Amino acid sequence: MGKLFLWVLILLNTVAFAQPPVEKYEIDSASVEHPGVPKGEILKFTFENSAIFPGTSREYWVYVPAQYRPEKPACVYVNQDGIQWKAPIVFDNLIYKKEIPIVIGVFITPGRVLSANGDIANDRFNRSFEYDGLGDAYARFILEEILPAVEKQKTSDGRVIRLSQNGNDRAIGGSSSGAVCAFTAAWERPSAFSRVFSAIGTYTGLRGADRYPILIRKYEPKPIRIFLQDGANDLNIYAGDWWKANEAMERALVFAGYEVNHVWGAGGHNGNQGTSIFPAAMRWLWKDWPKPITTSVTKNQYLSDILIPGQNWELVGEGYKFTEGTAANAKGEVFFQDIPDSKTYKVGLDGKLAALPLDTKRASGTCFGADGKRFTAAGGAKQIVSYDANDKETIIADSISSNDLVVAKNGNIYITSPDGSEKPSKIYLIRPNGEKLVVDEGIKYANGLALTPDQTQLYVTESASHWVWIYRINPDGTLSYKQRFGWLHVPDGSENAWPDGLKCDTSGRVYVTSRIGLQVLDQLGRVNAIIPVPSGQVSNCCFGGPDFNVLYVSCGDKVYRRKVNVRGANAFETPYKPKKPNL
Repeated sequence: MGKLFLWVLILLNTVAFAQPPVEKYEIDSASVEHPGVPKGEILKFTFENSAIFPGTSREYWVYVPAQYRPEKPACVYVNQDGIQWKAPIVFDNLIYKKEIPIVIGVFITPGRVLSANGDIANDRFNRSFEYDGLGDAYARFILEEILPAVEKQKTSDGRVIRLSQNGNDRAIGGSSSGAVCAFTAAWERPSAFSRVFSAIGTYTGLRGADRYPILIRKYEPKPIRIFLQDGANDLNIYAGDWWKANEAMERALVFAGYEVNHVWGAGGHNGNQGTSIFPAAMRWLWKDWPKPITTSVTKNQYLSDILIPGQNWELVGEGYKFTEGTAANAKGEVFFQDIPDSKTYKVGLDGKLAALPLDTKRASGTCFGADGKRFTAAGGAKQIVSYDANDKETIIADSISSNDLVVAKNGNIYITSPDGSEKPSKIYLIRPNGEKLVVDEGIKYANGLALTPDQTQLYVTESASHWVWIYRINPDGTLSYKQRFGWLHVPDGSENAWPDGLKCDTSGRVYVTSRIGLQVLDQLGRVNAIIPVPSGQVSNCCFGGPDFNVLYVSCGDKVYRRKVNVRGANAFETPYKPKKPNL
């Protein structure tokens, strides 16, 4: 009996220690109703006409503080999964004590598509689809549909609701998948949401949020302030370890130079600690308001080596139909194409923009040769064309479909010739004597191409995938040792990264345009940094200016530039060997 009693005692102790700890948290005074504190009004509505999430129906509540006056647009806090954290009480108290500004709260439930026959079928529950995935769909839903709907409502005493359009006046938060959703909205639209509250965040492998700690480290930092909460007994299931994922998020945010705060506990996957610390989180997120939130210095050496503090993107031109073919000549003057209008534009060293008086035949790819001539891939005429200093045209090759091209120092011209995304592409070599030959075929939509600084290898982007291919250039100009080399990040809403134009700098870094901006690879083909662009999908890039240290990008109907701390490598210059990469 003694041994049996001992085993029972051991078993009971084991079970006891395996139980989650009892969660007891201090109650913040702001979470309790107090006499004399004006109470805000809570309005309830239904939203059923979403174009972004068609067919969905959802409820949402709007908290309007007693101090709100329509004469001044109010700050905004958006929360997923409806009203949590005793938020209306907290806002009443914090606004009354002037610890946060006048904030209108918008509390939204996830959408559901109602069943056509509720007796035999469940509704379609959209929570994971809306909350757990990456991409800008939910941010657009809030900005384009929910907030405008809120501003059409009135309080019970007839006050119209006016919300600030300034991202510095907007916060967003949630718990679990709702926390990921909040972070994603700010990540995708930092100009619209600058403050994030994240409790027991699901930064795990449900729909790709486990990628965030890596993306945060690689991206140029965004002006977002973030408060994280989680407990050591949070979920550890098929999709990942919530506790470790939140720790990884915090470490990544600190590494990348974000303003981040956190409270860790021992609790599980619930809102207990989140409710306890919500007032403190709000005080911290809104501290120093209306002072704008800024970024600090990233520890990503690649980004630090490339970017100059205080130097941001500036608009070069806009209003085009589709810009492409950015290229710089030996002076550093930059040229780009507006393909549908068959126009070429030139950016002078004085920054002035001018259209050239010629029909470019829907040219796309553009580059300069060692002889100073400008070469274009004139897709509309199926020609390779060169222009001298007086814009006199010479047809280099005829009856050739082309997208992009590069001219080596020795005069060899390499051309990508895609034939749609479903058919194998060709790569052509045109030798200085005019001989034309196919040197490779098989890439699925071969697009941009660039030479390494020593001009011994050729990079080619495969737009229908997430790969940048590499070839060795043989002494006779032909290609060998073809290999998938550069691995690119793919956005959540696409099946490919759509790598397009690319250029190298003198250190051998490779700047690849893609759906998510410029992905910067090292000489081993690894993405070390991601530089987003202000708008549109970036299609091409080049380094211009007298010192070739101004990065130009074409983005849909716009062109931008930004001064950087690196120098571009030009194919018309003498080849040289960059420093050996860090293996």
